[in-house]
Amino acid sequence: MTNKDSVRYQGSCLCGAIQYEILAEPVTASHCHCKMCQKQHGAAFASYARIRRSELRYTKGQDTIKRYQSSEKVERSFCSECGSNLEWGYTEGEWAHWVAIALGSFDTPYSQDIYRELHTEDKAPWWQP
Repeated sequence: MTNKDSVRYQGSCLCGAIQYEILAEPVTASHCHCKMCQKQHGAAFASYARIRRSELRYTKGQDTIKRYQSSEKVERSFCSECGSNLEWGYTEGEWAHWVAIALGSFDTPYSQDIYRELHTEDKAPWWQP
């Protein structure tokens, strides 16, 4: 049972089949411009907050989560009902205990600064800030 006082953020997919809680403040947030994130989100970039896997709790619909191995060491997750992007993370190595959660799936407002822009060499030529 989760102590609601320790929940920092809550989130869900578009259809509400999947819900989650984040139990700590993310250590960083970024916009990723890599081609995989562009394709996964269907947008110029994807915005993610990074947390330890142990600080993420799925509270509903864990059986609805679909996982996709997008590269040798990276797995992405999304809702199998509505297709909402939820997370990506390394499957092995020193970063395997971290996960990046899609900021667009947060239900609780996230107002921290975006730490940096990643993979700007792949920035969509049609997007201008």
